[in-house]
Amino acid sequence: MLSRCISVDPAIFGREYWGRRPLLSRSDSLPRGFGDLLSASDVDELISRRGLRTPFIRMARDGDLVGRDCYTGPAGFGAEMPDQVDSAQVLAQFAAGATIVLQGLHRLWPPVIDFGRGMVDDLGHPVQANAYVTPASNRGFDAHYDVHDVFVLQTDGRKRWTVHEPVHRDPLASQPWTDHRAAIEARTSDDPVIDTVLTPGDVLYLPRGWIHSAQAQAETSIHLTVGVSPTTVVDLARAVVDELGHIEEFRSSLPMAIDLTDRDETEAMAAKAMAALVAVLRDRSADLGAATATRLRARFAEQTRPVSVRPLRTLGIIADLDAATAVCWRRGLVGSVSRAGERVELRLHGRTISFPGYCAEALDTVARGWPVHAGALPGLDTADGLVLVRRLLREAVVVPAEPPTTGATQ
Repeated sequence: MLSRCISVDPAIFGREYWGRRPLLSRSDSLPRGFGDLLSASDVDELISRRGLRTPFIRMARDGDLVGRDCYTGPAGFGAEMPDQVDSAQVLAQFAAGATIVLQGLHRLWPPVIDFGRGMVDDLGHPVQANAYVTPASNRGFDAHYDVHDVFVLQTDGRKRWTVHEPVHRDPLASQPWTDHRAAIEARTSDDPVIDTVLTPGDVLYLPRGWIHSAQAQAETSIHLTVGVSPTTVVDLARAVVDELGHIEEFRSSLPMAIDLTDRDETEAMAAKAMAALVAVLRDRSADLGAATATRLRARFAEQTRPVSVRPLRTLGIIADLDAATAVCWRRGLVGSVSRAGERVELRLHGRTISFPGYCAEALDTVARGWPVHAGALPGLDTADGLVLVRRLLREAVVVPAEPPTTGATQ
């Protein structure tokens, strides 16, 4: 999916642009537009017929959020929840110049769900997707920076984007733009790095920290913002520090009667702790590295979602399963196969499934991700293969393998 969004080779993008500088890609340099992801009629469908609730919708005008009671309310008998979108009120706010923000479309709208999953696969970092629908000649938010990278996909209309150099590079989630209001205001008086109008099919990539503002032109503008939450060096360091909790030396209390307001005393203790940390990192680097990798793997699993399963279809396939039924590892599911004595374990985020040891080779094969079927799993006869595949289907580890599509462009 990344190749749909950039006008350079992915390797060049990773080396020269990712996390470093913006990239403007025009529609004529990209494979195709983005009308398949979200169109004006799709926006109307979401607002009028899908029972949206907050926080999946927000509205903003001239840099401020509109109160949710101005566009939500209960939906009548059988749907009395008070935070459902009121399409008539959305119309009134939109006509008055408010931007519609459709949030979490990577969990809500099928084309964006599939697109977001593909971006996670290509980028290796968690992804979200919001849509911004701005009425003609209006803006939703003041100049600001984001604490995540963004790909701006213009799907309909035109929008002018102004981009300035960061005042705080590579901000963390705990370092929002509001901490630097004055510096941002001063920076926006400088010449912009980018001042351009995005038209349908154009894409603008902005690393986190780059200051930007946008205004719709003479018609309604619709764009998707694909946000990427990169794992940082700080995340790696935090995972290492968290592992120190398993080492008794680092769990010990500081001395009684210390004065933490005494700079010299606390600096001396900090220096001693850092020296101990360096020694541990030197002596136990392999163990700490493996534990850190496990923590980051779990963090990634918490921040992303594998492809959804279809419960009714899955149960039907289990009932009709035969030796030739093709299944494959559930895309995006984080898991690993490990030996545990005479058993073999499938370790997933939040749970572990145990199998007889003779299933090890078959599970290794399944975990590689290619389509398999019960009649050809290594180390198992057909009967045992059917038992294993049924279990994996029921546990939502594998899903029915879809036939390959032809002529698809990613």
